[in-house]
Amino acid sequence: MSITYYDKIIRGTEHEDNLVIIQFLKGMVGQTFSFLNYYKEIPVSYDAKLLSVENEMAEFDIHEYQAKVISIEKKTLIRSHAKSPVPDDLVGDVFYVNTTRKRVILTRFHYAKIRSDLRRYVRVCLDGHRADVDIYMENDIIPASVRDISLGGIAINISELASIQPGMEVNLILKLESTEETVVQEIGAACTVIRIIGDTAPYTCILEFHPDRHSQQSLAYYINQRQVQIIRELKELAS
Repeated sequence: MSITYYDKIIRGTEHEDNLVIIQFLKGMVGQTFSFLNYYKEIPVSYDAKLLSVENEMAEFDIHEYQAKVISIEKKTLIRSHAKSPVPDDLVGDVFYVNTTRKRVILTRFHYAKIRSDLRRYVRVCLDGHRADVDIYMENDIIPASVRDISLGGIAINISELASIQPGMEVNLILKLESTEETVVQEIGAACTVIRIIGDTAPYTCILEFHPDRHSQQSLAYYINQRQVQIIRELKELAS
């Protein structure tokens, strides 16, 4: 699980925090917690029942989809419980997971603030699908590839920054392969460069969309298609 989903919080030392959390969980056996993971940027969140706490490890009964994603991410986020003495969310490392029995044993807990809950739009990852983009500069066209996309913006991988800088206004032509058929759809959008990540190529460039109504409708349709496909993939993984 990427650290971009949450901010780690240390109240004492990591060891002390883990012991305090374990002590809290010991008094919560039988209670329900809300787990959160991500599968290709789609949130997967179901309730989990705490079954037991022994040897600084906690066993939970979890949803089958949660179990599958946890087996991939090796961590899970746990939203702050109403009965918790602190307002922080939690993160637990996976010691053991059984997708068939829908059980997970977590260890090495620490406090966190889930940042991904603040997202205004659903993001989708575009792995395995053609998703190219041309960035139109004043005197140049720079090619890039799409990493993930939402109605609000896009993250692209780019091998050459040229004169691209945060705050710059640029125009994009997205070339997105349909998730249902091998047809490439071109969508144009005006953008603002928000952030550039990385000191060497390939760089990741984060851009905010300023689409017109037609482009926004096209983006919404594509993102919805991809979201449905990712959920279908998750269901097949969990079968």
